[in-house]
Amino acid sequence: MFSKRPKPRSIASQLVLFFTLAAALLLSCGLGVFYWLVVRNAFEEDNAVLADKVSALSADLKQAGGPKALNEELKSTRAGEHAAYWVRVVDAEGRTMMETPGMSSLLPASIFPAPSRSTSYHPGLKNYHTVTQLFSLITVTGNGVNPYTIQVAQDRSSDEQFTKEFGALLAVVLAVGLLASALIAITVTRRGLRPLREMADSVARITPTHLSERLTPTGWPRELQPLAAAFDDMLHRLENSFTRLSQFSADLAHELRTPIANLLGEAQVTLTRARGAEEYRDVIESSVTECERLAGIVDNLLFLARAEAADRQIQPSPFDARAAVEKIAAYYQTLAEDKHVTIRCSGGGQIFADPALFDRALNNLVDNALRFTPEGGEIQISIEGKTTHTSVSVSDTGLGIGPEHLPHVFDRFYRADSSRSSHGAGLGLALVKSIVDLHGGSATVQSELNRGTTVVLTFPNQGSARALAC
Repeated sequence: MFSKRPKPRSIASQLVLFFTLAAALLLSCGLGVFYWLVVRNAFEEDNAVLADKVSALSADLKQAGGPKALNEELKSTRAGEHAAYWVRVVDAEGRTMMETPGMSSLLPASIFPAPSRSTSYHPGLKNYHTVTQLFSLITVTGNGVNPYTIQVAQDRSSDEQFTKEFGALLAVVLAVGLLASALIAITVTRRGLRPLREMADSVARITPTHLSERLTPTGWPRELQPLAAAFDDMLHRLENSFTRLSQFSADLAHELRTPIANLLGEAQVTLTRARGAEEYRDVIESSVTECERLAGIVDNLLFLARAEAADRQIQPSPFDARAAVEKIAAYYQTLAEDKHVTIRCSGGGQIFADPALFDRALNNLVDNALRFTPEGGEIQISIEGKTTHTSVSVSDTGLGIGPEHLPHVFDRFYRADSSRSSHGAGLGLALVKSIVDLHGGSATVQSELNRGTTVVLTFPNQGSARALAC
């Protein structure tokens, strides 16, 4: 059983969700604090008014004739009539001295809090709910020879109604604010992600036949400019790769066509009539030569392909560069003497490289130098050892290479002079460059017309090569 991979989340939906949640948190906190401040202030004001009322009642009872006047004031309130304050005065023995009409049935004395000697509204304050009303209750005990107790109830039903309506209003404001936040988030997100859609459309228009198009980083928002630059770099590399691949295919077809055509032509001519044994031998020898040429091309191409794919494991080791160079010079000495060309070696040092690959690269360079060095010329192989690398240069006194060809001499199948196709397939310097790249080194060429050519191979020393590998 394969578990289903979760669908990737949309950036736009995540931005909208996070923005809306943030707005909800801020609005909830802001409106909650505002609600608490308003309600708290309203109740504080009511408590202050209640405290003033209790203080006034206490002062009236202490004055001469105050109790009688207070009793007449309380009796003037009709039973069942809405009153802001309900007052009851109880003597020391717990008998009701006076009260607001109808208070006994609505607010019995037992529901009031324990008495307090303070006239402050904080101690002993109690809220009491009836079926339809909310009261704040307070009980205060007076001083004197005949202590009395005052029970006061403040009707706060209107405050409770205001609190509910105010809370509902804030809930509506919160809902509208969240809806507006979501709409704003959607609008801002769509507008902010529009350049991404435009970039996607621009990339979608790029096809293998239109790799020359570019995104132009300067035309995009600052955050997308690095992405546009990366796309342009990638397109540049792809364009170069496609161009090189097309050119490589054409060159490969051209190189293979010649030996195959030679083989086919000789075979067809030979089969037109009966031949003698010597003629058949010549045809077979010619075919073997062409097959060897094909095998060499295929072998070099396989090596280059493996080198570029980085699947070839090299085994570098330090060895004496002078001994390796002199060995190769001795191998070509006979051929050089036939052409009256002198091969000289100079310098010395150690090279950290794969010995077989080093020999192959240097063989190609010396072979090229012999091909294009006229009689009486000279080939100089120099070795220069330094702290971080060792360089091997091969210089000749041949015809040289024009400056327009120098940037391409390491390309596959490239020849500075197309008339020299008989000298090789144009893979020698490309193979040399791949070998040096495998070792983390570099290959450079310098040349002047009618003055000769110098190819320099640089191999990093053992410590430098390990640092590059890390």
